[in-house]
Amino acid sequence: MNNPSDYYENDTTLAQYLEFHFGESWHGEANFPKELAEAALEALNGRETCRALDIGCAVGRTTLELARHFDHVDGVDFSQSFVNTCRDVVASGRARYARPEEGELVSYQERSLAALGLAEAAQRVAFHQGDACDLGQDYRDYDLVLAGNLIDRLYKPSLFLETIHERINDLGLLVIASPYTWLEDYTPKSEWVGGYLKNGEPFTTLDGLKDMLAPHFRLLGEPRSLPFVIRETRNKFQHSFSELTIWEKLPA
Repeated sequence: MNNPSDYYENDTTLAQYLEFHFGESWHGEANFPKELAEAALEALNGRETCRALDIGCAVGRTTLELARHFDHVDGVDFSQSFVNTCRDVVASGRARYARPEEGELVSYQERSLAALGLAEAAQRVAFHQGDACDLGQDYRDYDLVLAGNLIDRLYKPSLFLETIHERINDLGLLVIASPYTWLEDYTPKSEWVGGYLKNGEPFTTLDGLKDMLAPHFRLLGEPRSLPFVIRETRNKFQHSFSELTIWEKLPA
């Protein structure tokens, strides 16, 4: 793979993600983008709900779910194809896609935002193309920043992790979920947050997160595992688990 980002611009991948966000639930697992938003909302526990950022928003379901409770939510993704799709879904009020079934065979799917209870929330979102490691100055003053299945796909995750506090209000939350599938296709090994030996001892991604976030955040509660299933075809599925951690920004 010459450019890892090309994977996310592929029509087949786009359809798989639309199914992941808006389609059916598979193998007994709940809708992950919705569950992620609900976990973040539960963690807010009475905090302000003015502005949220969903960074690595993919095709937008978590952004929309957050907007059911926030005044405004920005969804940002590196893939222009994903961002265009988010905007199309909001403008049309529905997600339409050709779901891969077998070989060249597809089935045509349509999911209404109204049927999902998201039509009103769609009025409170904005979608932007952007780089999590190099966000513009406009992205700040958030009560919540959510990074779902993002950090192990960044070329320099430390840039994101060590500066994200600048964009979050005091006592606001940073919610990170990741399966920690570090691959050199996406992240040079020297930039991995964890998943290697350090001084001869196992150093996990959670260890790395604690080190990088400690100057500005405290970990709330214990990590928890959220399952997710990505349907590739009628007969092939990815069944994974994402570790969810919630961090509160310390007052300056």
